[in-house]
Amino acid sequence: MKSTLTRIAAGLALCAAASSGAYAATITIACGSSASDLQYCGKFAEEWGAKHGHTVKLYSPPASSTDNLALLRQMFAAKSADIDVLIIDVVWPGVIKDHLLDLKKYTKGVESQHFPAIVANNTVGGKLLAIPWFTDAGMLFYRKDLLEKYGLKAPNTWDEMAAAAKKVQEGERAAGDADFQGFVFQGKAYEGLTCDALEWVNSFGGGEIVDKSGAITINNAKAAKALDTAASWVGTIAPAGVMNYAEEDARGVFQNGKALFMRNWPYAWALGQADDSPVKGKIGVVPLPMGPGGKKSATLGGWSLAVNKYSKNPDVAAQLALYMASPEVQKARALGASANPTILSLYKDKDLLAANPFMGDLLSVFTSAVARPATATGLKYPEVSNAFWDAAHEVMAKNSTGTDAVKRLEGKLKQIKRTAW
Repeated sequence: MKSTLTRIAAGLALCAAASSGAYAATITIACGSSASDLQYCGKFAEEWGAKHGHTVKLYSPPASSTDNLALLRQMFAAKSADIDVLIIDVVWPGVIKDHLLDLKKYTKGVESQHFPAIVANNTVGGKLLAIPWFTDAGMLFYRKDLLEKYGLKAPNTWDEMAAAAKKVQEGERAAGDADFQGFVFQGKAYEGLTCDALEWVNSFGGGEIVDKSGAITINNAKAAKALDTAASWVGTIAPAGVMNYAEEDARGVFQNGKALFMRNWPYAWALGQADDSPVKGKIGVVPLPMGPGGKKSATLGGWSLAVNKYSKNPDVAAQLALYMASPEVQKARALGASANPTILSLYKDKDLLAANPFMGDLLSVFTSAVARPATATGLKYPEVSNAFWDAAHEVMAKNSTGTDAVKRLEGKLKQIKRTAW
């Protein structure tokens, strides 16, 4: 009986392939490394494969975006076809542009449904190198119950954040929770720290490290003050261990009820509201605070889907990438994994807003987030980002002042730039 059913299933798959005018291909897709990535990417990718008579395999890339990019560059250097559809960071199109397929001949104009800024970011030399999948921006998560307990409001400035964190941390520790922290964020020396530190610098009015014309702007008093302020949090309202925290480290502390504030991406919302979460129903989300005389700022994040130019099945891979970025899949991922859609019309969807109230309230944060200087610095962006996160980490480790760090960073960036980016 089992063999009969197997033959029937194989026959149906072949019929599906025949009816679509395609051949049966095996496609490998890299979705991400978190449990929700595998669940909400794998499920839809495999269903699409079965419907169209193809076999879809999942590949889990390294959790660190820095490690992931390094691995992809090795793969491209060997012209490997091991991964057909890959997830790429918003800052990567310019870095790996020579190894990605132009998707324009497949899209039939559907990219016009997505946030124009992300489509523009993914378009290099007139080629659409990736289709937007979800967008991100840094946000401040907080414990609603604890702010109410201590008679506090969600902070508008970094000073207000630090004062509230200090008060609640002292109160909770005095009540017996010795490990309670005021604020957790991404302090590890990696791309995540570049995102956090850019928010600090930009929110103090210190610019964007390198501006859109390619000019190096980081050496200024406001940027130095921002880094000094962040350093003052370490060991006071944030644990010393935050220097090694990435996103999941910070989320683990916050979701276990051990922190008042957390800087993180929107994905943390759904996980924090899960039935097994100790802080379910106790979480609020607001824009990140601003510095004195500055503005509220969030780093633009997000991921897109691209096709490996060396794929042996580029046409099938492109169709899979477009399906995964479709309204149907983006809505499902928003409902199940709080992944922010890149399709503007979905922000009016009642189901989506009921599951993720912050998406409607903070839409302006997502559409006006500050971009890392990847477009201006092109292939040299990884070196620029590495130099920036090293400088921020040095200040937080109390090995440098903000003033000295931004001065040295300016010199380092000039060496990287030389005559041109």
